[in-house]
Amino acid sequence: MNKSSSLRASKKSGPMVRNVPPEYDEYPELTQADMDRAKFRIGFKPATRKQRITILLDTGVIEYFKAKAGASGYQSLINDALRQVKDRDSLEDVVRRVVREELRRK
Repeated sequence: MNKSSSLRASKKSGPMVRNVPPEYDEYPELTQADMDRAKFRIGFKPATRKQRITILLDTGVIEYFKAKAGASGYQSLINDALRQVKDRDSLEDVVRRVVREELRRK
């Protein structure tokens, strides 16, 4: 089938639409399982939620996280610890701002 036979002009839905049977006109509802299986992309490359870096850490720090992690992976444990510090600092900033605002009102 050539390209021109699979497309037809339509004034209602735009200049070119695919020639599809009516039963395929409506899309099924998306479920959470569909979203969990989805691969998010930027352009043609899958979007990663993590970025690879090279970092030098003290040997004692690495040994500590390896001992705590067991089979689950010490790098993920380090990532979780850093995320907690980041979130805690953000919370502290919010609390400080609120306290300052309350003190100014008095």
